[in-house]
Amino acid sequence: MNAVTQDAAADHALIGPVGTRRRRGWLIRRALVGADIVALLVAFLAAEWVHGKTLGAPGDRFDQTAEIVLFAATLPVWIVLAKAYGLYGADEERNDHSTFDEVRSIFHLATVGTWMVLAISYLTALAHPEFSKLFLFWLLAIVGVSLARTVARGVCRRHPSYVQNTVIVGAGQVGQTIARKFLNHPEYGIRVVGFVDAEPRERPPMLDHLPILGSARSLSAIVARLNVDRVILAFSGESHEDTLDLLRQTKGLDVQVDIVPRLYEMVPPSAHVHSVEGMSMLSLPAMLLSRSDRLLKRAMDLALTVPGMIVISPLLLAIAVAIKLDSRGPVFFRQWRVGERDRLFRIWKFRTMVPGADERKHEVAHLNRYLADGDDPVMFKIANDPRTTRLGAFLRRTSLDELPQLMNVLAGQMSLVGPRPLIP
Repeated sequence: MNAVTQDAAADHALIGPVGTRRRRGWLIRRALVGADIVALLVAFLAAEWVHGKTLGAPGDRFDQTAEIVLFAATLPVWIVLAKAYGLYGADEERNDHSTFDEVRSIFHLATVGTWMVLAISYLTALAHPEFSKLFLFWLLAIVGVSLARTVARGVCRRHPSYVQNTVIVGAGQVGQTIARKFLNHPEYGIRVVGFVDAEPRERPPMLDHLPILGSARSLSAIVARLNVDRVILAFSGESHEDTLDLLRQTKGLDVQVDIVPRLYEMVPPSAHVHSVEGMSMLSLPAMLLSRSDRLLKRAMDLALTVPGMIVISPLLLAIAVAIKLDSRGPVFFRQWRVGERDRLFRIWKFRTMVPGADERKHEVAHLNRYLADGDDPVMFKIANDPRTTRLGAFLRRTSLDELPQLMNVLAGQMSLVGPRPLIP
């Protein structure tokens, strides 16, 4: 096994010995449980207050107190329901998990929990909450739990325990690409401590500080020594049998394991895993929408875009005038793109660059951010592009230059119904 470099030793000092720090799962689960309890209590008290019970007769105050006590007694059941809906474990497993991903489960939780409160109240005869009050609580619970979880996650992401120490098995092109993405996106809370590979590929300067920790056979020792939370299995030089042995080895480790699938370029996040006699298979979503889905999408395009164009028309006019006053040249930037079934259509944007910007592209080609190691140089994007006008920089920063693309939606060019040329 290769010796751990000085950079790895520095990481080791930062990580600390095994057992000296809490992990992401410990932190986020407790924060989310607290957020759920607070949000549910506030929602129920708010429903009681809005419904006017606090202004009622003394007898009503007794009923109100009984309802609050009964609801507080059901909170542990709410937490069990939330766990059953998978609302406490996804943050440790998925780097990109957010509250938005849980809206459907929160809706189900609030619905089932509200009916549970109603059933317990009538079965025990300890309280008699009115349906209108429970309906208001149901609405407030959905909104309140969602907001409370968003705040809790925001606080947790600033805590040192949220960061996961990660090793990548495989220092080839795929493994290095993953490492680079994590370095470029610290919001994932991933600290890459190094690679595990017996035959690593030469690393670019951006990744040179990440050490080669050893071979896959040493994974257990590496995980224990560096207090690793996550192991990512990318493509390595190991044989198929050695890779399977490595997977069996990870079963005994207290770590989250991610596997980069073969043909990962073709596997979207919406792919589903199912099994055939114990063999796992990935089902990719259909590439084409059904006829009913196409018609529904087109109807939504028109229903949302037409009123939207009317509402923002004064803003469109103001931006057009400002562009003409800011610099000479046309108001719109138009460019041909390839749409569904390889049909050409023309996009419309507000012009954000000086006239003749395309002819000057070679002057700034060296600033292309996609020239970095491993990126696709076909892509072209420059931070603080000198060809951008003063107003154009503002339009790009606020994405207001994209507003004219609503015309493409109206014409069906960006719709899956099929593009039609807007201009001959």
